[in-house]
Order: sequence, then structure tokens, then C-alpha cells
Amino acid sequence: MSEVILEVRDLVKEFPVRGGGKVHAISGVSFDLHEGETLGLVGESGCGKSTTARCVLRLIEPTSGEVVFRGRDVLKLGRKELRKLRADLQIVFQDPYASLNPRMQVWSIVAEPLIVHGMATKEARARANELLELVRLRPEHANRYPHEFSSGQRQRIGVARALALEPDVLVLDEPVSALDVSIQAGVLNLLEELRGRLNLAYLFIAHDLSVVRHISDRVAVMYLGKVVEIGTRDDIYNHPAMPYTQALLSSVPVPDPPVERKRKRIVLQGDLPSPADPPSGCRFRTRCWKAQDICAEEEPALIDRGQGHPAACHFAEELQVVP
Repeated sequence: MSEVILEVRDLVKEFPVRGGGKVHAISGVSFDLHEGETLGLVGESGCGKSTTARCVLRLIEPTSGEVVFRGRDVLKLGRKELRKLRADLQIVFQDPYASLNPRMQVWSIVAEPLIVHGMATKEARARANELLELVRLRPEHANRYPHEFSSGQRQRIGVARALALEPDVLVLDEPVSALDVSIQAGVLNLLEELRGRLNLAYLFIAHDLSVVRHISDRVAVMYLGKVVEIGTRDDIYNHPAMPYTQALLSSVPVPDPPVERKRKRIVLQGDLPSPADPPSGCRFRTRCWKAQDICAEEEPALIDRGQGHPAACHFAEELQVVP
């Protein structure tokens, strides 16, 4: 196993609500990221994935917890130190058009981080051309504006900009969810190629479990602000132990009609509870078919109960749901 490059421990983010109360966006999230690894972070919309990413990068300030990058607690750094660290931790956003300044030429968008960090404009422009080629765009594209590109090309521009400062970690926040299926594969293959070529580590956030299976080495499953199961890709997809993970995986279509028709689906009942008033004990218990009295009284720890990887369930049990 490679060296741990990023450690997240007991990360909490609460947002105050007008009139009193708090929204518990993330509640004690912990995970590690190793050099050259892709960790997939999955879950329903509203479970806290993007908030976790933004707290890790300090784009928003966590309420408490630790984010340790190469031995340094990111949450304790001053503005000057944090600015230097941003060269090593970069993000690619979900919407490639909204994240690019429509008034700037592409070379200027890609070169902007370099210029901000002190590189001369002429050198930064030359480096921007190299980065555009790295993501499979042509040098003559450099003088165009974002609206002149397809959505897939715009996402490649976003990746080029994120790579400008030669980071060690890329946070990819739903990087292909806004793209057509036919375009997604090209972007995912590019990300895989860049990871190997540049020895990058990815925190890959997505709700599409097929995409996560394609690109991830390990997977962490989130529900209502907490990590409820974590393990290798094969552990999670072949031997899910937490009922929520099993339900998510059962919703993934299988590209084999006869097999798909015979599959037993797990359909979750009810809506996702409000993060302003999460259930006591296990947060998933209000939708879980295994729930018993202990589930309301005691929050299950994220530990290995004999399934070979940690799962936050009092009654964790392997169930094959993906053929």
C-alpha cells in the first residue's frame, strides 16, 4: 500500500438556521487517501459529499475536525500558508461552463493560477499551451472563449487549469455528471491516464455508481452526513454489508436483459430525513428493513464486523446485489 497523503478525521460542518437550530451537513466524516489512489465518495444527493470536498479544501470552513495533508493540518494554516498549499490540492467542479470565466480566453483561464503564484505572463502562456495539449486540446484552441467549446472540451479545460500548479491531489466533484454518456467515457479515460502519468491521487465524488466502479480503487459510501461503509472497490460492489449500500447497488442497471429481469431490487421506502433533524441512533434506520430497537438507541460504529471491511450497521451482513 502506498503512503497516506491525505487524512480526514472527524470532520464536522454545521450551518446555522435562521430562527435557531443547525443543519448537520457532515457529522464526523473520516477517511484516508493514498498516493496515486482514487477514492470514490458516493451517496444520494444531499448526503454531504460536496460539502466534505469543500471542507477538505477549506473553500468553506469546517466546524471541527482535522484535515492532514503530508503531516500538516490544513485547518490550522494561516492565509499565506494555505495559499501555498493550494498548489498541491486542486478541484474540478461539476459544471464545466459555470466554472470558467466566459470573458477570458482559454489560455488565460488555464494560466491564471500560474500568474497568481508568480510566473511571468509569457511563461504562463507557454505552459498553458502545454497543459491544453496534455488534456487532448489543440494549441490553436488557446485563443478561443469557453462558449466556443463543447461541454466535454470545457471540462478538459477545467482539468488543465487544475493541473497548472502540479498538484498531488485532485478533488473531482461530479466531474462527468453534466456530460452526455458518450462524452463521459473520454473524460474518464483521460483522468485515468493523467493519474498514472502524473502520479495523482483523486477524491472522486459521484452519485453514478457505474462511473465510480470504473475509476475507483476504494469506495466510501455516505448517508446523511456520515460515512456508513468503506472498502476496496471489489469489497463494496461484490460484498456490500450495509443495507444502504445494498440498496444503492441494486438500483444500478445490468447490461444483460435476462439477468436484469431476474434481479431482486431493493427499493428504499420514504424520503431522506432532514439534516436539520437527523434520526437518533442509526441515521438510516427510518428507511431500513433490518431496523430494530437498538438502531434507534445506539449509533453503530464504522467497524469491521466480520465482512472484511468497515460498515456502520448493527446487523451488517454481506448480500450480493450486483451479478
